[in-house]
Amino acid sequence: MWARISPLMPADPVRGRRWADHRRTLEAIAWKYRTGAPWRDLPEELGSFRTAHKRLLRWAVDGTWAKVFAAVLAEADAEGDIGWTVSVDSTVCRAHQHAAGARRTGPPVGAEPGDHALGRSRGGLSTKVHLASDGNARPLAVVVTVGQAGDAPAFTAVMAAIRVPRAGAGRPRTRPEAVLADRAYSSRAIRAHLSGRGVRAVIPQPADQVRHRLRRGSHGGRPPGFDPDTYKERNAVERCIARLKQWRGLAMRTDKLAITYLAALHLAAMLIWIRR
Repeated sequence: MWARISPLMPADPVRGRRWADHRRTLEAIAWKYRTGAPWRDLPEELGSFRTAHKRLLRWAVDGTWAKVFAAVLAEADAEGDIGWTVSVDSTVCRAHQHAAGARRTGPPVGAEPGDHALGRSRGGLSTKVHLASDGNARPLAVVVTVGQAGDAPAFTAVMAAIRVPRAGAGRPRTRPEAVLADRAYSSRAIRAHLSGRGVRAVIPQPADQVRHRLRRGSHGGRPPGFDPDTYKERNAVERCIARLKQWRGLAMRTDKLAITYLAALHLAAMLIWIRR
């Protein structure tokens, strides 16, 4: 695995101190999120927890984690190993009390949202992870929002996050062959968005939309196309969510900043693809 990851890591800076060993730092970050342990409980053989945490944040701010994840996807696409029948869904991740308390004023940190992707509802603090997976239950795109956010409003952001670079010349691939989603994504806006891009939508209609269309009679229009056999493949995104939530530090968020939590999600997604 390291032989495949090593060429994707940033080179040492031209000036100043050299980076601490990339492999040990990466193992330290992965250990922290796999176990869900506090940073200060990092084993001594994995180095200083301050080094690992600073590296995670620095590479989150400059977009390194997202670039490495994109490079892994590009390698898989060059080998024809991405299933472009894409499934979309979301999952709510409870937030630990340590995730609260980040500053809401001062200079912005990278692309950090003002709400830090933390919402408060009856269950307490939570974050919602929206993701798209390929046909083999591997993540293609990840977006985080507040826990009480709806699924449909984040759909276009998830679609925009699907960008798989080409191995050679050409624009990144952004258009799936088909998108599978549950009834929460059944809206005219989403269907029009996919139709405008030439993507087949496999989304069932909820009962209230069916009743409303039938009540209008001939003015209700034709029912949208739906392929029940293809829809059976939507379990891929559920299995993808289960894979990510095997990482205890992702199943329960302890990060104060949304960009560090998203960086950890990219790291887990990258390792899922490298194990393919």
